[in-house]
Amino acid sequence: MSDQISSFKNLRIVDNFYQTSAFYPMPTIMVSTLCEDGTTSLGSYSLCFPYYVAGKDYYAMLLCCRNNSNTAEALLRKNKCALNFISDERKYFREAVRLGYPGDKPEEKMKSTIFQLEEGLMARENPDSVFPKIVSQAFQVFECTWMKELDGAENDRVQEFYKPPYHDFNGITSETGAHFILRVDRILMKEEFQNTIINGSKRGNFPSVPVDYGYRDNSSFWYMRHRPPLREPIPETKGVDVSVVMHASERIDPDIRFTEEACAGLVKVPRVFLNRVLTGCVGWAKENGISLITAEHMTIINDKRSKERRGG
Repeated sequence: MSDQISSFKNLRIVDNFYQTSAFYPMPTIMVSTLCEDGTTSLGSYSLCFPYYVAGKDYYAMLLCCRNNSNTAEALLRKNKCALNFISDERKYFREAVRLGYPGDKPEEKMKSTIFQLEEGLMARENPDSVFPKIVSQAFQVFECTWMKELDGAENDRVQEFYKPPYHDFNGITSETGAHFILRVDRILMKEEFQNTIINGSKRGNFPSVPVDYGYRDNSSFWYMRHRPPLREPIPETKGVDVSVVMHASERIDPDIRFTEEACAGLVKVPRVFLNRVLTGCVGWAKENGISLITAEHMTIINDKRSKERRGG
């Protein structure tokens, strides 16, 4: 064993370790849910992260919260919510701190909120159902449904005290905690940032996203305001050439072939995503009765993908 003294110190791990025993950057979102009377309430959260990102029938987020919070009880009753991502303006973060303080009833919190609410896309598409309203000042919103059937949580109900057995990863997961796997039904975004995603990202056209470090010193929440992100190009050696794409395309489906010109249009696709993109092309070809995908077909496929990303 080396006699050298380590430059690291062992820090005791305690409850809420992500903020009490660490520096952990997190998002700042306002979760809108439905009260029992059908009105919308807002709660502030940072423990909300992507959960299902690929390879499933749907995409999902994971929300962690106290099981006696207004948000948890609303999800147990109504199973609908919207994740509203706010910008880093000081007044918004101050309001997030106020709305996140436990103990206040929804009607008490909401009567003086600075956030405006409006109907989301789910409400417009389903006029016979009730959905939480969304925050007008948000730069993006995920409209979600709690997947209560996962982990056998469909029978979870609001209780004054939650007794075991608890679920492992969805619903009531401990005496004080809850986790909600939220299917992403719609992603709504302000036009300027939608254009950033569709037309290409530049340093100056990212949303001003706050970085939240949580409740740290028994008196304050801490956060950092947005700074333009730095761009680091993928090394040239990490790209693929046409021969690699051709080889991969030959293994996707024996009945569908790609021309070299078609494969040339995919050389900028990262290798980790290449098979997924090729599989999508094969699916399109089968739907359209095509056995040989050409460069012209790739143009059609790319146009279709662009329209889908724009919601067209």
